[in-house]
Amino acid sequence: MWNKNERDGKVDQAKGKIKQAAGDLTGNDTLRAEGKVDESVGKAKSAVGTAQKTVGAAIENIGRAVKR
Repeated sequence: MWNKNERDGKVDQAKGKIKQAAGDLTGNDTLRAEGKVDESVGKAKSAVGTAQKTVGAAIENIGRAVKR
């Protein structure tokens, strides 16, 4: 299951790819550049979400180990 950052990141990546494709079709360099930025932001958000999930799982495992 994705967390909020992972989900938002995937949406931003898709939005960026769509903008890049639209920019390519229309020859609009500004739209193409916006798409690249959106895709990069999306990748960063996804990475943060993945890190949050990994840290959360590690904390849960430590908590379980302490309870034993």
